[in-house]
Amino acid sequence: MTTAPTEPTEPLWQPDEERVARAAVTRFQAWAAEHHGAPADGGYPTLHRWSVDEPEAFWKAVAEWFDVRFSTPCARVLGDRSMPGAEWFPGATLNYAEHALRAAADRPGDTALLHVDETHDPVPVTWAELRRQVGSLAAELRALGVRPGDRVSGYLPNVPQAVVALLATAAVGGVWTSCAPDFGARSVLDRFQQVEPVVLFAVDGYRYGGKEHDRRDTVAELRAELPTLRAVVHIPLLGTPAPEGALDWDGLVAADTEPVFEQVPFAHPLWVLYSSGTTGLPKAIVQSQGGILVEHLKQLGLHCDLGPEDVFFWYTSTGWMMWNFLVSGLLTGTTVVLYDGSPGYPDTGAQWRVAERTGATLYGTSAAYVMACAKAGVHPGRDFDLSAVQCVATTGSPLPPDGFRWLHDEVREDLWIASVSGGTDVCSCFAGAVPTLPVHIGELQAAGLGTDLQAWDPSGKPVIGEVGELVVTNPMPSMPIHFWNDPDGSRYRDSYFEMFPGVWRHGDWITITDHGSVVIHGRSDSTLNRQGVRMGSADIYEAVERLPEIRESLVIGLEEPDGGYWMPLFVHLAEGAALDDDLIARIRTTIRTELSPRHVPDEIIEVPGVPHTLTGKRIEVPVKRLLQGTPLEKAVNAGSVDDLGLLRFYESLAAARRG
Repeated sequence: MTTAPTEPTEPLWQPDEERVARAAVTRFQAWAAEHHGAPADGGYPTLHRWSVDEPEAFWKAVAEWFDVRFSTPCARVLGDRSMPGAEWFPGATLNYAEHALRAAADRPGDTALLHVDETHDPVPVTWAELRRQVGSLAAELRALGVRPGDRVSGYLPNVPQAVVALLATAAVGGVWTSCAPDFGARSVLDRFQQVEPVVLFAVDGYRYGGKEHDRRDTVAELRAELPTLRAVVHIPLLGTPAPEGALDWDGLVAADTEPVFEQVPFAHPLWVLYSSGTTGLPKAIVQSQGGILVEHLKQLGLHCDLGPEDVFFWYTSTGWMMWNFLVSGLLTGTTVVLYDGSPGYPDTGAQWRVAERTGATLYGTSAAYVMACAKAGVHPGRDFDLSAVQCVATTGSPLPPDGFRWLHDEVREDLWIASVSGGTDVCSCFAGAVPTLPVHIGELQAAGLGTDLQAWDPSGKPVIGEVGELVVTNPMPSMPIHFWNDPDGSRYRDSYFEMFPGVWRHGDWITITDHGSVVIHGRSDSTLNRQGVRMGSADIYEAVERLPEIRESLVIGLEEPDGGYWMPLFVHLAEGAALDDDLIARIRTTIRTELSPRHVPDEIIEVPGVPHTLTGKRIEVPVKRLLQGTPLEKAVNAGSVDDLGLLRFYESLAAARRG
């Protein structure tokens, strides 16, 4: 892994004095200096230092600044600092949905949601209407017997019904969990069966790429395989009648019922997100009502600088943490754009058209989309009115230097470009957007407030200007309270705290520069990170190896210097089998239907065998390193491999790819 240059070059963008002065984070620092002992001078770097040195004072300040309404006050801010197991705001009670709907009191007729489909015509939902629907649905959930702690699931695209269902679930103290309808039944069941939902909200299908996709058979399979369901709610996006035994959405949101917000402990579960490791079922990550509330207020209100005048558009699906993050834009009184459709339909410029039509002030997308626009010759600044857009943010994978230059040249020169990086595991950003700092090409602006982000070498020593493991040395409120189905916490500890006990190790390679910015180099483990949606290799193996022709397989996800992502699947065939067009098509179809279209491999390559450790585990990370160009002797400990000769195949393949 090469090190990143740390000499600060001339910034690509620098906020002017007026921008810095009006930024919420500037006003917050002055207020926190007066009331909580924050440093008044020195700007963001001194504020950040204070936020990690004095976490109790910092998070108390965040809660007060954003007027977090505790129905029962906390005994203190941080009862236990240990990781895992940090205890935030012990004794406090509140409700996330109550905060998300606060703007309805003062601005009932303003727009809370803008729903956009592939026609690109925005349809508004007012704050009053959103609150009414949430109140009606919450009452119906209670009537169905949903109690605090019960799980409620959604098999839904990015539509207003999904937001209403999430907020109604949170209002009653239930635990929300969702998957996008392009996920196949097996992929959904691997997630939902773990948490045993009592209600399922499901669409009859969805529209994508100009086509209708009927999902009624998949929903029927989910119903049959989820025995804990007490109710299924049919949302007729394609206009079909409710199947037998299902409730109809319109009837559940018809009443004008004042919402009742269950006051729950700060650490009460809010939702379950899924992030796959390298083995076993997807991790069912549980985050808390209070932890998400304060973390997202900080991230959206201070880092993204969002408020009531803003329009927040991020291209995402309900199966990705960015959807949950997007919904939290409501916490800052911001209008949230829900785009349900293909990112590139009817043409590659589709997302820019949505940004124009909605008047988005912060537009978020994937680094892969930015690079696709660059390659397709899209000219956003010329072809669309993007005068409202103050910030373009990217995530999912590192935005390469050419992506920064393209946004600067093709959108406009005075553009705040926020490359951000975090994870499903915290449903937030470790580093990224800061409205008061300069933007340097290829770099994330800084670590987030309250996040003691460091790069560590293998011995656990912090390094500056060198590549190291991304670690966080203090607790963040949105870190998981636990994993579902992990009663002794062992899977949680193994996922983040095995390498450096007591310190969160995320699984990314990063460089922290000597001017405080951050460069992300990609995953340091073998998790597949496709456009920000992480999937474990085990999911791929289970699906592919059911085919009789496949003896064994190995899948690798590789971040490339140009911002691309190469995901080859290596297959060791059964005797007599041939990797012909038919078998390749069946492998691709299997992954597309059982798992997700995003995780169909870019290439399928026959190999003489799959290398293993002496204990029989497939060797993934060393193969990834070989494909990145690491010499064999540095990529793997030769004494730990069952057949070193097999690794030479991958070494020669890497050499051939480099030409």
